[in-house]
This record gives sequence, C-alpha cells and structure tokens, in this order.
Amino acid sequence: MKVIALLSFLIAFLFISSSFAADRIRIGYSGLSPATAMLWVTQEGKLFERNGLNPEVLFLRNNLGQSAMIAGEIDMCSYSASLLAPARVQGADLVMIVSFQQKLNYRLVVRPEIRTLAELKGKVLGVTRYGTVNDATMRLLLNKLGVDPERDVRLIQVGDSAPVVATSLIAGKTFDGALLQPPYYNKAVEAGMRVFANMEEMDIPFQQAGLNTTQKYIAKNPDMVRRVVKSIVEGVQLIRANPAVSKRAIARYMKIKDEKVLEDSYQQLKATAEVKPYPSAEGFKTILDELAKKLPAARSANPADFMDARFIQELDKSGYIDSLYK
Repeated sequence: MKVIALLSFLIAFLFISSSFAADRIRIGYSGLSPATAMLWVTQEGKLFERNGLNPEVLFLRNNLGQSAMIAGEIDMCSYSASLLAPARVQGADLVMIVSFQQKLNYRLVVRPEIRTLAELKGKVLGVTRYGTVNDATMRLLLNKLGVDPERDVRLIQVGDSAPVVATSLIAGKTFDGALLQPPYYNKAVEAGMRVFANMEEMDIPFQQAGLNTTQKYIAKNPDMVRRVVKSIVEGVQLIRANPAVSKRAIARYMKIKDEKVLEDSYQQLKATAEVKPYPSAEGFKTILDELAKKLPAARSANPADFMDARFIQELDKSGYIDSLYK
C-alpha cells in the first residue's frame, strides 16, 4: 500500500510540476546561522529548480522579512518562531510550514571571572536584537536559572548577527556575556571566555527557526507551497549525502573561510536538521508560555494554530521521505 501511495504521490507531483514549470517564488531569510542553512543548501543544490521553481532568495535583517511577507512583498521567509508567535497572537496571518531547528544548542558564554549565579547577577548580557530568537532564548534560560532578566541583569542589543555578538564579547566591549551557538561559542572559549550554562543539556522543547508564510498565500498557492516543502525535504537528504555542497552553501552565505569553523558549522547543521521537519507544537508552547508574561493573550493561544504541517504530512504518509534514505 505504501508503494502505491508513493507512486500516486509522485505521479500527481510530476503533473503539478510540469503544469507550473519555473514559477517564481520570493523567499527571505533573517538569520546568518547554521539553522538557516537548510534553505541555503536547498538553493545551492538547485532543488527548487528541480521542482519547477525559480527562487529569489533574499537576506532581510531582523523582523524585516516578516513585515515584507505580511505586506505580500515576499512569499515566504525563514526566521524564528519567537518572532512569529507574538505577531500571530496579535492577529497576523502567519504559520510555520517547515521546521529548520528545534534543538536549543546555545551556550551562555561569560567572562572567565563569572562563576556563580551571584556573580552573574548585576552583569550586562548582550543579545542580537530585542524580539529575536537570541533575545527570547536568553530570557528563557535566565528564568530557568532563577535569574530575572528584567531585574537581575541588564540586556543590551549588540548587533544583527551572532558573529557580531561573539566578536564584540571577545573584544571586551560593553557587556559581560552572551548566548552563542556553534561555531561562535567555540571561538569565544578559545579566546578565554567560559561556558556558564549549556542549553543543549537542559532538554527544553523549543521551536527555533523555520520556513514561514501566510495562510492567505497557502490558500492561493497550495501547489507552490507543496513544491517548496518537497525541495526543503530533499535538501535535508542532501545535507547528509553531500557535505561538499552543504559546506559550500554555508561558506558562501555565512562568509566563512576558516576550515575548522566551517566543519563545525556543517556538523551542527547535520545534527539539527530533522529528516521529517515537522514544526513542534510543544516547542511553540514553550514560546507562548514565556510570551504570556508580557502578552496575556498568548496564555489561551493554541500552539497548533501557529503551524501548518499538511505538506510535510503528505510527503511523510506517501512514503516519499523514507524513500530518500533507501
């Protein structure tokens, strides 16, 4: 039965692809980290084109991608669920269709003299920008540690990307610690900083980056969405099968020249890219629980309303995803 389902899916898909050859689609991304690399590898491997799409992939800093998508200036955008959630709670027509990363692999990296919670309190901690996943995750971690992010420390905005934050921390700028992912925390530790807390060991469900769009766009263009999701799923397989293409994409988009940093980034991507990248309702719930402290309407929000997994589910139930690994 699974073979029949898979053949039926592929025949239907091939018909759709041939009917809508080389359709233009505008996809934004807001982050410069391995979490976004599922999109880059898909682009680098020309998988969108193989599925009848002509993609325009654009870098839009911070919340510009979300704003552009709501305005209809782009069709989809990769960014964090912690940015999508408050907008959706307040009425924005947004859903996540593919998860890029759910594992919290951040480390709180601080100056070497900071060793206890008492010594952490009163310090200045850097985040990229307020409202980003870096900011939301920092607040989540501090609350888990018993540190009030509003009273016990001071959070400041440092820059638009993790490399800027890491470089500023190492250079001894105006803050004492930051939340960093591989490969950036490695660089900070090599420069003499120390890991104060490792979120990877805390097993907190959290939806990080994903590919997002509007329900309006899905309703008008379901077959376009279907082909994008299929391309991304094939991109995950390419990440595992072809390290050279994956590293080339990471190096180009993140402008990495150091081979060790590039290898670390690739291994990070490989470890976090889910074969079946369903968005996580449990991960959204964590975000909504934190958000409710500032936005009471989040308390009654249903995490399932923040995602549309039907296209991943189609691929999964047809057996297509499993077939990529046989």
